[in-house]
Amino acid sequence: MDFLDSEIDIFELDTRDVKNTPSFRGWFYFRMGWSTYFAFIFAAINTLTVTYFLAIEKYPFLVAVFPNFPQYVVIISAIGVPLLILIGYVHYKRTMAFRAEADVMVEANPYQRRNFVNNTMNVKLNLKLLSLILKLSNNEKLSEKESKEIQDMQNELTNIVDNRSFANDLDLEYYKKEIKKELES
Repeated sequence: MDFLDSEIDIFELDTRDVKNTPSFRGWFYFRMGWSTYFAFIFAAINTLTVTYFLAIEKYPFLVAVFPNFPQYVVIISAIGVPLLILIGYVHYKRTMAFRAEADVMVEANPYQRRNFVNNTMNVKLNLKLLSLILKLSNNEKLSEKESKEIQDMQNELTNIVDNRSFANDLDLEYYKKEIKKELES
């Protein structure tokens, strides 16, 4: 048997569909670069310039605090950057805003939702398998309750896997049920 021969055929996937064309990927990368980096830097420069030359220069008491544009940029950056870092930290770690955003993204994106459901099912299944292995390694028999739990889990997982699609809301219903359980505990 040749090294490259196997019982599993490996073939190259046809990637010529619309989603994988270089033009669409390029468009996506362009939008990410523009919105994440260029627009951010451009907006910061624009804000500093407009606020200084249209507001600061018009008021003598502000000119006393910010005598020229470079000093204004340094002072505002020294205050603004740490302040914005603190605001970002609070947004992600101390408020429910980020969790709400994550929930919306999972609800809106069927691929993210599918990943959540698959991972949750895998963890549940692995925990159940570990408990069964421990029980069997101690030469213990399964109780009627445990057998029913395993059968219920199998039925639930089979129902989800057999009936879900990206077009229906079965994954979303499962996601909402799991989130509700977590919030109640």
